[in-house]
Amino acid sequence: MHREPATATVLVDDERVRVTRFDFAPGAETGWHVHGHDYVITPVTDCIMLLEEPGGTSRTVTMAAGDAYRRPIGVEHNVINAGTGRMSFVEVELK
Repeated sequence: MHREPATATVLVDDERVRVTRFDFAPGAETGWHVHGHDYVITPVTDCIMLLEEPGGTSRTVTMAAGDAYRRPIGVEHNVINAGTGRMSFVEVELK
């Protein structure tokens, strides 16, 4: 299945952190990737994310604007906007 790519805008990238804003149209995706650092996600909008994970599994995660969660280095997934509106979040990678 072909999906539109999310837009990634790097806001800060220095020796300590990389901060990236991701903007998704409905149905857009990040594409499969493996996180090279521990990271924190904070939604800018309410988000309904479909997370495709290794082994063919997937799960839906809903987050309200302003919430936050963190994940460790090595997470592999594809993030898809499963909602009907635009979705945005900021990711802070801890180098």
